Amino acid sequence: ALIRYLNEQGFEKIIVVDDLGTDEKWKNLLGKKLADVIGVQQLFPWLERHPKEVSSFVHLGANSSTTERDADLLLENNYRYTKRLADFSCHHGLRFIYASSAATYGNGSLGFLDDESELETLRPLNMYGFSKQLFDLYAKQRGYLKSIVGLKYFNVFGPNEWHKGRMSSVVLKFVDQIEQRGFVELFESSEPERFRDGEQIRDFLYVKDAVKMTAAFLENEVGGIYNVGSGKEQTWKEIASATFTSMGLKPDIRFIPMPDDLIGKYQNYTCAKMEKTRGAIGEKAKTEELGVTVADYVQNHLLKETPW
Repeated sequence: ALIRYLNEQGFEKIIVVDDLGTDEKWKNLLGKKLADVIGVQQLFPWLERHPKEVSSFVHLGANSSTTERDADLLLENNYRYTKRLADFSCHHGLRFIYASSAATYGNGSLGFLDDESELETLRPLNMYGFSKQLFDLYAKQRGYLKSIVGLKYFNVFGPNEWHKGRMSSVVLKFVDQIEQRGFVELFESSEPERFRDGEQIRDFLYVKDAVKMTAAFLENEVGGIYNVGSGKEQTWKEIASATFTSMGLKPDIRFIPMPDDLIGKYQNYTCAKMEKTRGAIGEKAKTEELGVTVADYVQNHLLKETPW
């Protein structure tokens, strides 16, 4: 999605770094204008040969599974690889924008304020969030946050995510459930004293808005941690109902127990504080309404099986 947006802004000399493997993920690159595709482990040898041909890094790659139990894998993939990229970019004076995560905020009891001075106080609920927090802390300790940008993405959904399996967005899962069974299943609340079933709150953000905000940081020289969200409280029932509406159907929502591997590791409330981000990128921090974005995703991409 970021490549699509950058192409629309006139950027075509893009090096894509990814392991495409044997699945259908390569289809997300169809119709995009790019210079090359390099494997994850081939990037650093390539950079040694072409150190002056790169102006900016946008590092979005990670193992994003919130239920991944292999801590060593997450540390190597999400933490150490990011360290190497940041060290290289800062050594060569290159723009470096990377994906942190709203998962670093934990249960939200300390709020969702993108303030670098508060990083040490955060307590992620899972190893994925911890692997992201570790790099945030490394960047702060090295003084990198004066020049690089860490983006704390909230609940991003939208086209090009068919390959993500269990970690795909709820909208994709809802459409599959509706087509196969005619109804949607949501988790019962694990904190019924705070939230009724289906009324747990997330900050849902359309990927087209997410990449617009991301690319905006290529146009300035600010540094630090910034939230990337809608800044709006939205419930699971609202996004499920919007999915039904986009398909021209009456909502049929049912509830099931939360899986054991998610209990205690699941954020029941997230909502981005967006003032800092709006101050950095202005109008590009504006987002479309949930009903509009869900309808665009479902009608123009999921039901037509069309990437973006």
